[in-house]
Amino acid sequence: MSLTCFCSHTIRCISDRISYSGRKMNRAKLGTMVNGNNCYSSKVVVNDPKLLHQKKAAIRLAGPSKFQVIADFDNTLTKFWVDGCRGQSSHALLQQDNPEYNAKRDELFNYYHPIEYDPQIPIDEKTKLMVEWWGKTHGLLIEGGLTYDAIRNSVANAVIAFREGVVELFEFLEERDIPVLIFSAGLADIIEEVLRQKLHRTFKNVKIVSNRMKFDQNGNLVSFTGKLIHSLNKNEHALDMAASLHDHLGEVDDQMMDSASVKKRTNVLLLGDHMGDLHMSDGLNYETRISVGFLNHNIENSLDSYRKGFDIVYLDDAPMSGVVKLVSELFSPASD
Repeated sequence: MSLTCFCSHTIRCISDRISYSGRKMNRAKLGTMVNGNNCYSSKVVVNDPKLLHQKKAAIRLAGPSKFQVIADFDNTLTKFWVDGCRGQSSHALLQQDNPEYNAKRDELFNYYHPIEYDPQIPIDEKTKLMVEWWGKTHGLLIEGGLTYDAIRNSVANAVIAFREGVVELFEFLEERDIPVLIFSAGLADIIEEVLRQKLHRTFKNVKIVSNRMKFDQNGNLVSFTGKLIHSLNKNEHALDMAASLHDHLGEVDDQMMDSASVKKRTNVLLLGDHMGDLHMSDGLNYETRISVGFLNHNIENSLDSYRKGFDIVYLDDAPMSGVVKLVSELFSPASD
């Protein structure tokens, strides 16, 4: 990162943090919103404790062989804030060697991103526009001469970090041969590089279900493999669309991670930070699902919909330790 970029980013971090803190919800006011049968602490909201208890009992009874974890990546596995700065997404961190193409991708974002969240646009029309957006973006990456070295450098300079407890969660699940599917409408190669650089290890039970690049022998991007995965088809249907893992990611248990085997695991823990992430399990005929939402900002306006949608809601960029505790309860002989 250049000095100019560093300075401007630092100023933006301070500005964002001050602005955000001014919008944070007063705890007393928040407490009045969560009452009746709801369970609330300063960091977690459970809308229906009795239902959650029943779900946990059903999953525990079925055992780990029937269980899988489906997780969003940005702002779910990764932090919303990193050292006082707004963390970058796996989309935003990518910088091509030719700045002209970074600007062109920014222009596409500014045009299509409002469309993505516009409730007035019919879903069929919006889907076509998302395919158009992703296709144009991928075209710019190829045309602009993206290299794998640029991905490595982008990740090394990125403001991105995993939540505390993510490694412990992955380790616990790996020891029990429980697959983790990371669903993303972004780029698998970037997510894998973030995992490699920030966690410094790989996990045989983790699969990235996302768009995957193909590079030539010199490390230049030449094409994309698999069918296009965008924000509106990011669910278990995408398992059949996604390309296989890169060999260099590390050892992968094919028997555990193939599409047919995963679909037989009909108990699900879903992790997301957006209401739309609740659809990531679409396409799976699940029996029991526990959904966990990370509500990182805009809590006052969003809490009501989040607590109605998710079984558990963690507030204020909470660590992953609560989820680690949850899975430990699911697969240990101790009661809740």
